[in-house]
Amino acid sequence: MSKITLGLAGLALAAVAGCTQGINPTDVDRAIIGAGTGYVVQQVRGESGSDRLKGAAIGAAGGVFCDDVGLCQ
Repeated sequence: MSKITLGLAGLALAAVAGCTQGINPTDVDRAIIGAGTGYVVQQVRGESGSDRLKGAAIGAAGGVFCDDVGLCQ
């Protein structure tokens, strides 16, 4: 699989990971879930420390904004 495909899959996974059902999560809750998912995706890809932090940042942003774009309702 190419790095672009893995990156897009990771971004999509991080955005969806911020969605939780039935607990009415806040933006902070979704950001924590998304950051954890983004970090793990980068770790599984075998990336280094700074790339893992970038993955966590992208995941956190995906978690925060997933409800704003209608992905998590």
